[in-house]
Amino acid sequence: MKAGFWVAPEGGDTPMTVMEIGAEPPLRARKLNFLATSTAEEMIRRCRRTAELLPELADALAVQKADRPGRLFDITDYPEDDKELITQTLGEGEVAGVAVLPSGITAQMQEAVMAGVWRIRFTDAEGRLVADYVEVASIPAAVRQACSALPASIDHGAAPDGAMNVMPVLTEIGDRTGRYRDGDPAHIITFSLFPMSPEDMNFLQETLGAGPVQLTSRGYGSCRIVATGIRNVWSVQFYNAMDTIILDTLEICDIPAVAIAAEEDFLDSEARLRDIEEAYFK
Repeated sequence: MKAGFWVAPEGGDTPMTVMEIGAEPPLRARKLNFLATSTAEEMIRRCRRTAELLPELADALAVQKADRPGRLFDITDYPEDDKELITQTLGEGEVAGVAVLPSGITAQMQEAVMAGVWRIRFTDAEGRLVADYVEVASIPAAVRQACSALPASIDHGAAPDGAMNVMPVLTEIGDRTGRYRDGDPAHIITFSLFPMSPEDMNFLQETLGAGPVQLTSRGYGSCRIVATGIRNVWSVQFYNAMDTIILDTLEICDIPAVAIAAEEDFLDSEARLRDIEEAYFK
């Protein structure tokens, strides 16, 4: 099996640290069941800020559009019990990730079981929490912010010995990134469709570099989405149950669609959140 774009050759160093696919199963069932326990009932009586937050989230979902900026809800100063209850209520959905902002602050992102609702924790270089938010958006704003400082053009030298197709691939990437405009459909390069030698892949990795965003999605199988060091160029890899790459691609786009909440998700999530509020918080 040919190595994937972000898989190092045998004996080499991993070019980028990414989250392990399938390392932890979704917690959605346990999180939602928690609300039916006596412990949750007692927490709900105490945690009125959580009860006030839920209808605000639902209202934001009702008007949110996939192509519009999201809305942030600052819970940094909420009591710890409220934060825990928010965590339990939102649960863990399909998409999670990490983004390193140009300031050096790291955003740890987890989508809720309600698609389009995200928990974002910001930590400094020492791992200290500096901000805690719930965000209603198709994708957290931190993802775009992290990629905003990336260069838009590719700089590289001559192809190494043993290269086969890396130079045409780099030409294609350079052409597509140069012409890309927000809202354009993604241009996908699938490595399964043409031969790439180890020298090709190594040179491509070195040329594009590692970017500041790593995401995983478990919506339809497991998928790893990694920003390269070039703006709008993403590695998107799909895995089977044995953690083997079955589709290895580069996408030239704003953000790969597999990580983004769709338009219809917002209204579905609004209805689900209002059901939870009605059943447990009133």
